[in-house]
Amino acid sequence: MTKRNRLTAILSAACLLATLTACTEGSPAAGRPDSTADGTNSTPTTIPTPSSPSVPAATTAPERPAAARGLDLASAEAFYRHYVDLMNYAAKTGQTSELLAASDPGCEGCKEYAGYVSKVNEANGGIRGDYTEKVKEVSELVRGESGRVGGSAVVTVGAYTSRTSPSAEPVVSKAKEYTEEIALSPSDGNWVMYEIQLESR
Repeated sequence: MTKRNRLTAILSAACLLATLTACTEGSPAAGRPDSTADGTNSTPTTIPTPSSPSVPAATTAPERPAAARGLDLASAEAFYRHYVDLMNYAAKTGQTSELLAASDPGCEGCKEYAGYVSKVNEANGGIRGDYTEKVKEVSELVRGESGRVGGSAVVTVGAYTSRTSPSAEPVVSKAKEYTEEIALSPSDGNWVMYEIQLESR
C-alpha cells in the first residue's frame, strides 16, 4: 500500500469513528483529557505548548517533553509538535537518527524527509533562510479502531532557498501556509509517527 493510501485509510477510519460518536459529545479534542488505550482516564500534568519558532542548537537534538509521553490525545498533539521540532533539527544539522527513532519503521513520508535533509540542510549550505516549520494549529485528533490517531495540522514555513549540490541552481521557496496530514501509532507506551503527508516544498 502506498504512503497516500495508508494515510487515507487511517484518516478515513478515524473520520468514521468521529461520525459514529457525533451523537454524543463527540471525540475529545487534542489537548483535553482522554482515555488511554487501556481504558483508564489520563490527565496530563503539563499542557502542550506550540513549537518554538527558533531552531534547536545544532549540537543537541530536542528531547521528547513530558507532555508528549503517554498515549492520550493530549500527548498525541504534544508529540506531533515535538516531531516538527525534530524535523527542523534534522533540516538544520543533517542529523536524522533522532527523527527516525521517533518514526514507525514503515513510515514512508518520514524516510523521504530524512533522506532529503540528510543531503540538503543548513549545515552543508544546502538550505538558507526561514525554512523551519511552525505549527499554527492542530485540528482535532481522532483515535481509530486500530488504536492509531489521525488528524491534520496547519503549518507555516518562511521564505528560503535550497540547492541539491554546491553547483546546483538555487531554488527559491516563498513563505506559505499549508495542511499536513498525520497518523500516529502507539509504540512502547508512547506515540511514534506512523505516516506524514508532506506538501512538496
